[in-house]
Amino acid sequence: MSNELDRLLGPARLAGLTLRNRVIKTATFEGMCPGGVPGDDLIRHHAGMARGGVGLTTVAYCGVSPDGLTFPDQMWMHRGVFPQLQRLADAVHAEGGAVSAQLAHCGYFSRNKPRGIPRPRGPSACINQYGVFSGVPFGGAMDQKDIDRTVAEYAAAASLVRDVGFDAIEIHMGHGYLLSQFISPLLNRRRDDYGGSLENRMRLPLQVLAAVRAAVGKDFPLLAKLNLSDGLAEGLGIDESCRAAQWLEQGGLDAIVMSGGLVSRTSMFLFRGESPLPSMIPLEKNRLQRTAMKWFGAAAFPSMPYEELYFLEMARQMRRAVRMPLVYLGGVATAESMGRAMAEGFDFIAMGRALLNDPNLLQRLAEQGPAWKSACTHCNQCVASMGLPGGIRCTLNQPAHSL
Repeated sequence: MSNELDRLLGPARLAGLTLRNRVIKTATFEGMCPGGVPGDDLIRHHAGMARGGVGLTTVAYCGVSPDGLTFPDQMWMHRGVFPQLQRLADAVHAEGGAVSAQLAHCGYFSRNKPRGIPRPRGPSACINQYGVFSGVPFGGAMDQKDIDRTVAEYAAAASLVRDVGFDAIEIHMGHGYLLSQFISPLLNRRRDDYGGSLENRMRLPLQVLAAVRAAVGKDFPLLAKLNLSDGLAEGLGIDESCRAAQWLEQGGLDAIVMSGGLVSRTSMFLFRGESPLPSMIPLEKNRLQRTAMKWFGAAAFPSMPYEELYFLEMARQMRRAVRMPLVYLGGVATAESMGRAMAEGFDFIAMGRALLNDPNLLQRLAEQGPAWKSACTHCNQCVASMGLPGGIRCTLNQPAHSL
């Protein structure tokens, strides 16, 4: 165990980047970009993660387009936010850490009225349940012009990330956002070259990967967050996910952050633990949406038993499928689990809730060794806190009276 923890806490290479350790703060939407502009809270949040010792901290949901946001107070990558992002990168570097931007597009899953198109668009025409009570009840199917424009938007956003001084990019291909919508057989019902077989469903994600790689160069680290499973029978499963990973590896991806679940349908497949729904409902500003959450929200947010390393079996299958570095995510809250993940052959460990609970947990780990255990109770109140002024927090040590 001590050898594995030593390896975890020692330096590691990721493409052309040397990280001080193998612990990654995974992307957890911060809610710290009022009006779409990165605020001082966002800078302090990620600088704090770096101060606590993580090797790489990930800025969540950096939209590649104004039409790629799920709701208004999200950041999209354009020159107008260059100074704020540069300050963020400098603050993280000053604490000895590295910083990654999670590039994302929501596809049809949005409550925003789009600017240049009549409705949000994804792989297929559909009912947009998330936007029903916000005036965008339908999602359209992207045509070739939409696809080409979106690929170019990913490339432009990637160039900005590199230019502001960030160290890596994570392309969001999971959780039911645009690229995940194309990959999932449940959400992609196209009959052209972008639908049907997995090879066709992977066409857009691979085009995005190629465009981003061309924009940032061969040594700039590119990760992708990919579902091991969508969490329901009709969706992406582990066998197809492993094949998708092999194509991404061949396409030049540097690492996969293994995840799971669809935000719109199976959120708790990712989180596990107690449902945050009772705390989310009072924070919903739209009255009709709030009523719908009361009546139907339990289907998407049921409490699910938490256990350590809950994605381990599927992650093992992916480990056998590819040689590229893999980032284990899902139920890591003890030194024992950290050591076991390392022993299973994963290259990095991504953590979310445990780091929200204690950004200095790596210092505790170094002090306590194999006895370390996070104080996180997996209550998932941090999920609800995203909608509070000041953004995401662990409510165990940063009480929020509004919750």
